[in-house]
Amino acid sequence: MPKIGAHDTQMVVSVTGATGFIGRRLVQKLLADKHKVRVLTRSITKARFVFPVENFPEIIIAEEEEWKKCIEGSNAVVNLAGMPISTRWSPEIKKEIMQSRINVTSKVVDLINHTNAEVRPSVLVSATAIGYYGTSETQVFDETSPSGNDYLSEVCREWETKAHNVDNGVRLVLIRIGVVLGKDGGALAKMIPLFMMFAGGPLGTGNQWFSWIHLDDLVNLICQSLTNPSYKGVINGTAPNPVRLSEMCDQLGQVIGRPSWLPVPDFAIKAVLGEGASIVLEGQRVLPAKAKELGFSYKYPYVKDALKAIVREL
Repeated sequence: MPKIGAHDTQMVVSVTGATGFIGRRLVQKLLADKHKVRVLTRSITKARFVFPVENFPEIIIAEEEEWKKCIEGSNAVVNLAGMPISTRWSPEIKKEIMQSRINVTSKVVDLINHTNAEVRPSVLVSATAIGYYGTSETQVFDETSPSGNDYLSEVCREWETKAHNVDNGVRLVLIRIGVVLGKDGGALAKMIPLFMMFAGGPLGTGNQWFSWIHLDDLVNLICQSLTNPSYKGVINGTAPNPVRLSEMCDQLGQVIGRPSWLPVPDFAIKAVLGEGASIVLEGQRVLPAKAKELGFSYKYPYVKDALKAIVREL
């Protein structure tokens, strides 16, 4: 498999987690940029529903026993698989959140490592999350910061460790993803109804940091990571201007035309998210030092512009 560089016109990209919120937009972007996409799925029914053959005739959809063949013919692999964390956490769900990430990452890495060097993908872009750093109202985190000591930190450490097992001839990019803002899912889809119900004030105290990124910027960051050999190691997938949650809610209130004086109570958020509310209620301030250093260009560096663009699409 020829090595890919910034000037190559077409790649073959295998994607896990392609039916998710980020994956769907990534697949559309890769196709628009004339790349070939192979969807590695554990549910062919779901994948065919998200990517119906009449609209996506060029996509190959592969169940687990066909992943090996797909990876062998790919220039690159993007690993986005994992059960959403913005859900109620029972002990079973917590186990599933961990296992869904670790199992798929281990499998993908194993398949890449067992592929002959001449047909092996040259890059693996694997998702992880800013949960790696733990939560804090006062600290500022970048890619060099140590890991936290809560459940999500542990999930992220395990997840990244599995990705690090990839053969050292394969360029590895680990994108620690923040709160992704887009119209079709993620935190915003859950926040807007709460907001409408409680007249749109801050969630919890409002002092906690909200490290966000617009879905289009995240997808562009992944695409840059595929084609630009300078992108390697850990890169924070966050916008350059994190905000306190009170400001985020204030901006959202302005954009959707709701007053933002009545705070959304903690109990309402916990009712929707259960223990998964900790990411919103505790927060962390994460800066994308590496993306900045690489000269990555954000379409939406400020939350107000990101929210305006999303609400226009609703």
